[in-house]
Amino acid sequence: MHYKAPDNSIHFLDDASFAHLLPAGSVQITDEEAEALRPKPPELTYAQKRAVEYPPIGDQLDALWKGGDAAAEMLATVQAVKAKYPKG
Repeated sequence: MHYKAPDNSIHFLDDASFAHLLPAGSVQITDEEAEALRPKPPELTYAQKRAVEYPPIGDQLDALWKGGDAAAEMLATVQAVKAKYPKG
């Protein structure tokens, strides 16, 4: 059961016998109302999205050290991520 306090904070209780622990003036609300009141996480920036998909730095350095096809493949991988999440 979700509850909304007078300051618009949301609380959840799985047992109504603990309702006395809620802030004074709290009212029970539906799951849908609670979801609508929850803050939405901020949208990730292009840099954050890229960072998740880039190969590990150790693999990138290894490809550079090897050179040749390994470096070319790594460059293609990194460029594909950059194309997927362009700046701006």
